[in-house]
Amino acid sequence: MNPLAPVVIFVVAMLAAWYLTGRMRRYALARRLLDVPNARSSHSVATPRGGGVAIVLTTLMAFLIAGLLRFLPWPTVLGLSGGGMLVAGIGFMDDHNHVARRWRLLAHVAAAAWVLWFLGGLPPLVAVGAAFDLGWTGHALAALSLVWLVNLTNFMDGIDGIAATETITVCAGAVCIYAVTPGADDLWLAPSVLAAACLGFLVWNWPPARMFMGDAGSGFLGLMIGGISLQAAWAAPTLLWCWVVLFGVFVVDTTTTLMHRAILGARLHDAHRTHAYQHAAQRWQAHAPVTWAVAAINVLWLLPCAMLVARGVVGGPAGVCLAYVPLVILATRLGAGRPEHIIRVHS
Repeated sequence: MNPLAPVVIFVVAMLAAWYLTGRMRRYALARRLLDVPNARSSHSVATPRGGGVAIVLTTLMAFLIAGLLRFLPWPTVLGLSGGGMLVAGIGFMDDHNHVARRWRLLAHVAAAAWVLWFLGGLPPLVAVGAAFDLGWTGHALAALSLVWLVNLTNFMDGIDGIAATETITVCAGAVCIYAVTPGADDLWLAPSVLAAACLGFLVWNWPPARMFMGDAGSGFLGLMIGGISLQAAWAAPTLLWCWVVLFGVFVVDTTTTLMHRAILGARLHDAHRTHAYQHAAQRWQAHAPVTWAVAAINVLWLLPCAMLVARGVVGGPAGVCLAYVPLVILATRLGAGRPEHIIRVHS
């Protein structure tokens, strides 16, 4: 491959996403497709939503071209594109008119099954120096994980720039790890395209945001990260653990928040504003410092931890524990899952 090809692909994808986000903003304003602030919002100004469609269109078009040019195998293109379109489609409908939770869940399960069918399911897991093939149980767990990632990313898309920044830094970290992992140096395209599309969108979404991602974009990102991590795991099993480490901020914040809400007896499916990152934004009275903090954690802490796993210095489960323990402590200190009045009492 021409060494300039990755640069050209990245720049073109970024510019395409930037342009399409601008077009989507005009569409949202014309249709009055606005996120109006309410008691559970982290923003104070009505803002157009649905800009994540630009990420979806850019990524899927890039995957199609990559398949035609044989940069990506067709099973990967079909798996990621088909599942991505299904999740983005139901999210787009929900952005316009509320879709019942059961129909959204059904679409997410179908998308997860589609991705797993084309990517070959869950590869054998490597732990304690041995490989474990979980068979159909593993495939079921992988499907649940993909559905969880779709919703997890949606939960975390609550302040300006955070979901796009998370995706950019996680995908960039994965590309760095691929470069030092035997047999994985040709996997760069999918995460690079996803990062480029998010970077183009981020121009409009950086605090103070002029455009929100919407469910179409956030759910799509979660599924793509899950699917791309499975693609990598089939090339080198330890890479699955690396992706789990890299995505730690979103995984830990959401999981810790739900656990604390369950302990407090809250209804888990109710909308709320009690994630750790939301409490941090309330304390700092700004979104940008929180988004920068997420990027810094990913680059300065989680990437080195993932690199230790990739290089075989620590095992996958041990690497996840090493990376996650400080994040759990931080999320708990920030009051993840606890209402704001409880945090004030205990601060």
